[in-house]
Amino acid sequence: MIHTAKGVDYYVVMGTTGESATLSHAEKVEVLDFVKKHNPKKLPIVYGIGGNNTSHVVQSILEAPLKGVDAILSVSPYYNKPSQEGIYQHFKAVAAASPLPIVLYNVPGRTASNLSAATTLRLAEIPKIIGVKEASGNLEQCMNIASKKPKDFLLISGDDLLTSSFYAMGGAGVISVLANAFPQIFQQIKNHSLNGDFKKSALEQFKLLDINGPMYEEGNPVGVKIVLREMGICEEYTRLPLTTASKPLQKKIVGLLEPLKIKKG
Repeated sequence: MIHTAKGVDYYVVMGTTGESATLSHAEKVEVLDFVKKHNPKKLPIVYGIGGNNTSHVVQSILEAPLKGVDAILSVSPYYNKPSQEGIYQHFKAVAAASPLPIVLYNVPGRTASNLSAATTLRLAEIPKIIGVKEASGNLEQCMNIASKKPKDFLLISGDDLLTSSFYAMGGAGVISVLANAFPQIFQQIKNHSLNGDFKKSALEQFKLLDINGPMYEEGNPVGVKIVLREMGICEEYTRLPLTTASKPLQKKIVGLLEPLKIKKG
């Protein structure tokens, strides 16, 4: 936690990188409790609670230990492939039940459906819904949100390499995979962007260009755990159906760390 506190502005607990899909309820609570207790800068905490069963998501929110949590990140319903109206009604019900603000999470590559710009903007009118983590990779869609959203609605990148671009269109940063390993690079991207120096922001972004792709070759967080292992922060264990990175992928990732001046801890 001291490592990430060097550069991040808040913690996201039980997102995709936290392997939330394969942790039990008790394990999720244990992880959340750990973050609460090891938060040296008292940074805000966003807790992931989402799913494709609306009533279960609502019940999970009502039962979650949310003291010390500042907002909930809730993924768009997956597998069912609901209509835009279904997605809207799902999040409307979630927002009505939640005692905390909601950040929507649009990641079509995982959910098999897209939370459209029109639906996002419609949901943005609900006071409890304060932002969206946009991981569609569709910059035109993101620009539509940016240009029409309420002033205080947060447009957050869900793609590490688009962070600088999101800042340029008025976005509010990134919920990141690689920031777990390189928080200070993302801090520099933010600082340069907020100062209007997008040339310097892009130069920081480019540092991650080569290593970003291998992070996802065998699933997330398989790749970033190799980086964290090399930094001496954690082991590379993952939970089935994810497996530890193959030897070729490990070799590739370790080789890409050299230009980033990362040495084994």
